[in-house]
Amino acid sequence: MIKLIAVDMDGTFLNSNQDYDRARFAKVHARMTERGIRFVVASGNQYFQLRSFFTDYPDTIYVAENGAYIRDAETTYAVHTFSPEATATLTRYLSADPVLAAIACGVKTAHIRRSEDPAFIDEMRRYYHRLQLQDTLAAPDDQILKFATKMPPARTQEYLAKYNEAFAGIAVPTSSGHGDIDIIQPGRHKAAGLAELGQALNIPLSEMAAFGDGGNDLEMIREVGLGVAMKNADPEVLAAAAAVTPVDNDASGVCAFLEDYLK
Repeated sequence: MIKLIAVDMDGTFLNSNQDYDRARFAKVHARMTERGIRFVVASGNQYFQLRSFFTDYPDTIYVAENGAYIRDAETTYAVHTFSPEATATLTRYLSADPVLAAIACGVKTAHIRRSEDPAFIDEMRRYYHRLQLQDTLAAPDDQILKFATKMPPARTQEYLAKYNEAFAGIAVPTSSGHGDIDIIQPGRHKAAGLAELGQALNIPLSEMAAFGDGGNDLEMIREVGLGVAMKNADPEVLAAAAAVTPVDNDASGVCAFLEDYLK
């Protein structure tokens, strides 16, 4: 029996306009509430951005920053940050590569160099509702949950290999596509975050469902009781999933699947 439903956001719950069918989801959410099913957002994005989508649902729990920061409006369930030594190593490496645009994602705010392309900074404001412009990537007054980097999409696989070699033992790269690679703590991914949340809620992974479309969703798709790939998901996600939504994210694939599942 499923007691918790977790959704990725970009490419999964959200459509291409960075929104969702709010009237349709309200009905789905009411059905989940009637059945005592918890609704969880599991995303690589910042908590302060994610909660802006669900002001009508204050009981939503957020497994944010790829599982490093888990909280709702009232309770912080877990905070996992890089050690100061690892943070310094990663900051030096990312700051030295002129190809990369980088963000240090902290507990208090996200940190970005003011020298980055203004168009990139404007784009990032959509994903980081707390974003601090500064001269360097270093954030001595904050603890870093993950690093987000962007490079030309054609170089994504090249940089995944570079990161794996350079950060062995201290960090793991995970791609969400389109030239975006997050650098996360070893063992700290969405499935680990859901398992940790499950311990607090007394809900094992086997009693959870999860929806996703990209590489950073693979662990949770594989490890929950019901892993659901979006119709528009990457091939490896489709291969790992137990089920697939009938339509893509632009046609409210999550709601379409849940409407049938919750009958």
